[in-house]
Amino acid sequence: MSSCVFCAIADGSGTATRVYEDDEVVAFLDIRPIARGHTLVIPRVHAARLEDLDPASGAAVFRAGQRIARAMTRSELATDGTNLVLNDGRAAFQTVFHTHLHVLPRWNGDRVRMGIGLVRRRPHDPETTAALIRAGLERLTAEEHQ
Repeated sequence: MSSCVFCAIADGSGTATRVYEDDEVVAFLDIRPIARGHTLVIPRVHAARLEDLDPASGAAVFRAGQRIARAMTRSELATDGTNLVLNDGRAAFQTVFHTHLHVLPRWNGDRVRMGIGLVRRRPHDPETTAALIRAGLERLTAEEHQ
């Protein structure tokens, strides 16, 4: 994936301010941060969307995200909380098509707004919605066993 900016960061040919890396993931500061310390965690392996991401790589991304969030509370950033955000697909505001987790540090009273849709929450026919998701899980299970 030579045209993927995050692949370039993962393999060391791209520039980034790294905060963490291991054999599976690389974490670096976002170049357009929402807050000081806004970090992105990416799998070293290219996966454009969640659909493409191996579950073990996904687990590694979230493990690293959690570790970074915990580290932020213990650093001089002294965060009061964290948003872990993964935008999957253009409709979900994904702009770089290499799966990545945003680790967004938060402080009490910071006035960061994640979007009106996250503030105004309303259930939308929960039983039908849950049934649709369960059906999708059944289809996914069938695909995985083919």
